[in-house]
Amino acid sequence: MARYEIKGGNQLKGSVTISGAKNAAVAILPAAILVRGKCRIENVPDISDVRILLDILRDMGAKVVQPELNIVEIDATNVACTRPTDSLVKKMRASYYLMGTLLSRFGTAHVALPGGCNFASRPIDQHLKGFRLLGADVEDTNSYVCLNPGPNGLHGARIHLDMASVGATINLMLAACLIPGMTIIANAAKEPHIVDLANFLNTMGASITGAGTDTVKVRGVEELHGGTYTIIPDQIEAGTYMAAVAAVGGDVMVKNVIPKHMECITTKLQEMGASVVEYDDIIRVISNGKLRGAAVKTRPYPGFPTDMQAQIGVCMSLAEGTSRLIETVYETRFFGYTSELTKMGANINIIKESKMAVFEGVQRLHGADVAAKDLRAGAALVIAGLTADGITRVDNIHFIERGYQNLIEKMTALGADIKRIED
Repeated sequence: MARYEIKGGNQLKGSVTISGAKNAAVAILPAAILVRGKCRIENVPDISDVRILLDILRDMGAKVVQPELNIVEIDATNVACTRPTDSLVKKMRASYYLMGTLLSRFGTAHVALPGGCNFASRPIDQHLKGFRLLGADVEDTNSYVCLNPGPNGLHGARIHLDMASVGATINLMLAACLIPGMTIIANAAKEPHIVDLANFLNTMGASITGAGTDTVKVRGVEELHGGTYTIIPDQIEAGTYMAAVAAVGGDVMVKNVIPKHMECITTKLQEMGASVVEYDDIIRVISNGKLRGAAVKTRPYPGFPTDMQAQIGVCMSLAEGTSRLIETVYETRFFGYTSELTKMGANINIIKESKMAVFEGVQRLHGADVAAKDLRAGAALVIAGLTADGITRVDNIHFIERGYQNLIEKMTALGADIKRIED
């Protein structure tokens, strides 16, 4: 086991370079199964979720080479496996994208139900609804999903999602790529990593339009070919460092970002009192650590992202006055971090029926022994430790390392006193 040990009080100064987007990478890497030929994928984050996915692809028979850090070359031409190893699949949530890719390429798939962060039930009913409309026969159990062609074979279809699900939008885009006919996904999610996946697939020969809008159209093609693609910067990693500077105080240049993707976060931090200046691919955040209370309601993109809920919650814990945070995507997400912040002196009241957390700002947090319960909750506890008096020890850091490349090195370079302790 390992933990982070943080001594709070140091302002953050300097620059940090943001890695490739985790949520894009975990969709694009399984998509390589659809390609006959070599995919060279650049700006791939070196995180545990990516390493698990690459192990799955190797186990399935793909040739995987990493000529440099953050570059992966995948040739899945000779892959014939349609049932990836259960124990590997269960290690991460995004392994369910194998359902769409295997159904599209082979017409069949047998995939164990995935693991990952346990902050909500997160059912995959919208994925399965879409697969059925594409003509698949779906066997859904408590441990796996088995997909096979139905009586009329696989075909394009119009699919109206009951909610703008990111996972379902991605999985159905993947499934439709090689299925004959036109597939229309209505009420689709619009997140930047959905657009990035569509751009990757189109680079490899797919025919996808409308990504980033609420209607995505996929015209099935006979095959995809190899090529080179660069993953976008990580919106949530960038937002995490921005929130850290706002809460702790300091002056940091956040590099390798797409400012348009950050607008919802930028606007809220400015409202709370931080200075945020945008350049072409850099955002500068300046803060004295004295923030004002605010109201935030998480929404699908382009609204405030649920994946930034915990990080902005730390800012609210320290902001003057009363702040309100409403969660509309994963209503149980508050419970991943608010009890831990309370150990550090935060004043938080959860109103379950309103899906709301009310924060009464305190002047300081104090160090404590806390534990990450999911990826973003863990990142929030790191920010809290950086602001706190004394020593904070964060356990369960495997959650954090699922999504943040070189967190210790990046924070240390900004002046944070943080280290990884191995038991």
